[in-house]
Amino acid sequence: MVTEMLDQNKISHYNNTICTQLAAYITNTPDFITQDIINELCGECGIDLRTAFSFVLAAAIGLDTSDEAGHEIYEAYFPHMVRYLDDEIYINDPYYKNIVIPELLNDGWELKTERYKPYEAFVCGDLVKLSDGRIIPQIGFFEHEFRYPALLEGGREWMLITPNEINTMKRAVSAAHGRVLTFGLGLGYFAYMASIKPEVDSVVAVERDSRVIKLFRRYILPQFPAAAKIEIIESDAFDYAENKLSDCGADVVFTDLWHDPSDGVALRKHMRKYESRLPGANFLYWISDTLDCYGD
Repeated sequence: MVTEMLDQNKISHYNNTICTQLAAYITNTPDFITQDIINELCGECGIDLRTAFSFVLAAAIGLDTSDEAGHEIYEAYFPHMVRYLDDEIYINDPYYKNIVIPELLNDGWELKTERYKPYEAFVCGDLVKLSDGRIIPQIGFFEHEFRYPALLEGGREWMLITPNEINTMKRAVSAAHGRVLTFGLGLGYFAYMASIKPEVDSVVAVERDSRVIKLFRRYILPQFPAAAKIEIIESDAFDYAENKLSDCGADVVFTDLWHDPSDGVALRKHMRKYESRLPGANFLYWISDTLDCYGD
């Protein structure tokens, strides 16, 4: 097998290569692969959609699979990396089914619906670190257009409810019970999913931006079937952790304050300093597996 020929120096180099090239692709040309390209390749070669997408994606990020190194990277990473997603799974998510996000612009914030085009590549889960040290991005695509809610500030995406958010919050949602505290509100996906669980008694969401709280209370919270369980506190997360965490009585604390590892590693490290103030609680952090790959 190809992976048996990889030493640690190669793995380190290949990890950097695949992550760097994929990041550039997703940032600059995520919708380069089209239905016509995939259909033509499937028809000519008799391969399935996932394999066709993998081949085209490899070429699109500059990976020459006829070259020894390119072939090794493809065989070692792509089978673990590319995900052909079933849109019905996400369309039937409870939040997607029951919450209607209006299109509006208010106080510098914009609520809207964004979309992934068919075969557009996007991150769909945490980085996966294999036992040999390979770090595998999780890249998904849909066969059909997929729409998702978004909250933008000044044109910049601030909070999205995409398959990535849904997948990377599953662990925290599953762990939620009793009294739940969450740092970061966003569009309320975690608060919604935690609140509808019978074993959850209350959800306290700490959010520092009054404009986000106003939007949420007016347009989103009234649609929650268990809205009575939810309390929103306007506060900086770290101020709250410093002054109120010890007395909050939470059983589960979920922190979702960062955009990606570039700010997440430092912010998680900061928040972890407060865990000793609530020794009986279960502390969880958004994209924790990905942050682990970057270290503290």
